Amino acid sequence: MIEFPTPVILLQRKRSRWEKFLHKHKLWRPQTADKRLEIFAGAGAFCASPAVTAAKSLLAVSLARLLRALQNQLDQYRSQIETLFAQHPDSGLFGSLPGAARYLAPRLLGEVTADMQRFDEPQALQCLAGTSPVSYQSGQIHKVHVRHQCSKVLRQIIHLWADCARHAAPWIQTYYQKKRDEGKSHACALRCVGQRLLKILWKMIQTRTPYNADLHTKSQLAHGSWVLQLMRQKPA
Repeated sequence: MIEFPTPVILLQRKRSRWEKFLHKHKLWRPQTADKRLEIFAGAGAFCASPAVTAAKSLLAVSLARLLRALQNQLDQYRSQIETLFAQHPDSGLFGSLPGAARYLAPRLLGEVTADMQRFDEPQALQCLAGTSPVSYQSGQIHKVHVRHQCSKVLRQIIHLWADCARHAAPWIQTYYQKKRDEGKSHACALRCVGQRLLKILWKMIQTRTPYNADLHTKSQLAHGSWVLQLMRQKPA
């Protein structure tokens, strides 16, 4: 006697196939997997007529071809950027920055080194990047707000860099978390991180010295950094 699989077993097999599909195409996310699988399970309810299905299938294939052509163009841009970045005399400095990696380092280099004579002090670079706040005082009224007169492109790059850097260096994450514990928003805490990183970057450019994590730690120890003190207080 032939035993046919039960609906539960069929559902489990279908779920397993979709899980493999998500993993194969690097789309698996623990926080969204259950919701996606639930949508996939009910996909049959969205089936249209054969004519509409054929038209939409053709559209999907056409869009996929356009995306592949676009990706080829982006790959050419990326290759050219990496080639020019490697040839630049300051690539070693910017390539050593924590969290900058291959994507943000060239963007930072392009925005910062256009005219280094403007940055006679780190505050000039911080103001241009929009990380330095603006203070207003009139009598007993004192306010501090975000700097809007700045390079919007550089401000965006610093925001991305600060977010990546906190995952690349433990002391940066500690600094960021301290600001969050003080009640600052995510964006404000990243501006504080960016303010700190730009001061380091300015010093690196002035001394022509790449970033060195060990050397930076020694400098923090010499100055009694509160960031290192917080790191030591964390449970192992």
